[in-house]
Amino acid sequence: MQRVAIFPGSFDPFTRGHQAVVEEALKLFDRVVVAIGYNPQKRGMLSVEARKALIERVYEGDDRVEVTTYTSLTGDEARRVGATAMIRSARNAADFDYERTLAHANSHVFSDISTVVLIAPAELEHISSSLVRELHAFGHTTEGLLPKGIRLEDYL
Repeated sequence: MQRVAIFPGSFDPFTRGHQAVVEEALKLFDRVVVAIGYNPQKRGMLSVEARKALIERVYEGDDRVEVTTYTSLTGDEARRVGATAMIRSARNAADFDYERTLAHANSHVFSDISTVVLIAPAELEHISSSLVRELHAFGHTTEGLLPKGIRLEDYL
């Protein structure tokens, strides 16, 4: 039986920090589904299609990683893709407190899905999608914040 985990997020955009979490999750699970949750009423920096294409490019040729999009509850999407665990990440104590609260709420509704919180590597803990968006908005480079070979301009 294959061990499947879902890694949900908005990934606007997908960063080196997200990539590090996927790599760590692949040490624990046979397959990781990167699930882009979105609200069609909200407009992000990147379209959902561009986010999906970016992540698929990062994992091109790696059949252990699948990329999906969804508008339902994350637990429902986890069940749909056959995941028994939900991957979450924390860069600091504030992130961890938020993730702990979310994990308790999810376990109340989706008791069959475990939450696994992975800690971001120290050298990447400063990277966030909002940092990338802000730097880009003010015309600064995002080099080193995105996965190798990914240029934000190719997805805008």
